[in-house]
Amino acid sequence: MQYRTLGRTGIRVSPYALGTLMFATSMGNDPRDSIRIIHRALDAGINLVDTADAYADSEDIVGRALEGRRDDVVLATKFGRPRPGDQDANRRGGARRWIVTAVEESLRRLRTDHIDLYQLHRPDPDTDIEETLSALTDLIRSGKVRAIGASGTPACDIVEAQWVAERRGLARFHTEQPVYSLLNRGIERDVLPTAQRFGMGTLVWGPLGQGLLTGRVRRNAPNPLRRSGMVRHMEDERRLDTVERLIPLAAEAGLPMTHLAMAFTIAHPGVTSALIGPRTMEHLDDLLAGLDVALGDDVLDRVDEIVPPGTDIGVLDQAHLPPALEVPGLRRRPRAGRAAA
Repeated sequence: MQYRTLGRTGIRVSPYALGTLMFATSMGNDPRDSIRIIHRALDAGINLVDTADAYADSEDIVGRALEGRRDDVVLATKFGRPRPGDQDANRRGGARRWIVTAVEESLRRLRTDHIDLYQLHRPDPDTDIEETLSALTDLIRSGKVRAIGASGTPACDIVEAQWVAERRGLARFHTEQPVYSLLNRGIERDVLPTAQRFGMGTLVWGPLGQGLLTGRVRRNAPNPLRRSGMVRHMEDERRLDTVERLIPLAAEAGLPMTHLAMAFTIAHPGVTSALIGPRTMEHLDDLLAGLDVALGDDVLDRVDEIVPPGTDIGVLDQAHLPPALEVPGLRRRPRAGRAAA
């Protein structure tokens, strides 16, 4: 395993990181199987485990799996999104009031006294970033958190957070966690260069396109991965067309589609680790088998022809959209007088 430095933290992490969203029992997994998968990943040299308080009982399962092995793991979790079923408007976001509570709850579920990387799960437009960074700085000083990061942050907000940290003497975000894959290369345009400029580590999620890049999803064929609530991106004609062009490229390179997708993702110099989310031991073993794959320039050039650099082919269902893209009223001036039909 060739470890990489996580930004400027000095923390060494594996190029594959284990994402734990799929380990929630609400996803239909037996916790005993999930714990075995976590142990197998650790035995293979993966030392970065990423979870979130919003992933139902995943934090609890990770905490159980790491008993006796905690010191060998770079443990990352996230806060900011509401936990399933929690309707309290103040138990979410980036306010100090919630952060000081959320970290204690995560520490309890994870069965640990510190978190190596504590991340704001999504930007909170209702909270001043100085408020968030101030609370996180106090957590670092208390020893409960070692480093801090964010997820789904536009480049302009990354810059703002860095400037606020510098001007106010606060801890700065050490990492960013955006979506990145053969199908979603938009972060190459601004997020990755910005993170590199500020010396941030980048943990990318969705390297297999939530299943589209496994080679098992084909146009005009039954979708074996279709699940309620995560289907729009799997039915996007543009994404399916692109997959049909990538599959023969993988075959010509003598690679399974999963290995091509993962090797592409970790090849970018701005990417520290790519999050994998295996549901079964077989899925994990397949991904581990491709860990040493390195793509030549000829293959990468072909990828660029199919999906131009900095381009997103559609949008993942779980990808964060800024409020201005989701709320039409934020893009339109109020009209005076009679509205036209």
